[in-house]
Amino acid sequence: MFKRFTSMVGLAALCATLAGPAIAADQKLSPAQVSEKTDEQIAREVTHKILLYSGYEIFDWVEGNVENGVVTLSGAVRLPQSQVDYTTLASRITGVKSVRNEIRVLPLSTYDDQIRRAAVLSIYRDPNFAQYVMQANPSVHILVENGRIELKGKVATELDKRLVENRVRNSIVAFAITNNLEVEKAG
Repeated sequence: MFKRFTSMVGLAALCATLAGPAIAADQKLSPAQVSEKTDEQIAREVTHKILLYSGYEIFDWVEGNVENGVVTLSGAVRLPQSQVDYTTLASRITGVKSVRNEIRVLPLSTYDDQIRRAAVLSIYRDPNFAQYVMQANPSVHILVENGRIELKGKVATELDKRLVENRVRNSIVAFAITNNLEVEKAG
């Protein structure tokens, strides 16, 4: 079985709903039952741990998959220590056999940091996006690598997706802007 997970905030609600009973149930499992944890359960727990990690920020994007208890992490992070911490978080989850870390550490650059600050301000100071900034983990993530911006995460509508990109394009000088925001499915 193959289960994919992402660090998207949309999963935070699912995790919050499912984590309480899942954690309580896990505490009652016998050692034999622990090894029977499904890839989907492991993926939910990894997602939950990543979202709760104090170093998780809007400049990081972590996703991955779980197959037969092996967690593969991918994405990009701003700080080198975060890459190590995400691996440690995943490896401590019961049922995880091993963790493959394919997370890229973004280059340290004052130019990229300036772009990050400008992008955050252009998006999150706009009152049209207040619903995204009010979340514990804002859903629009900004990855900047060598002057190139990639927008990741989830927004409510196709219009919001276009508006976020336009805000960034109109207020920041960058070599390229890639909009990989996903639109939440209604219903």
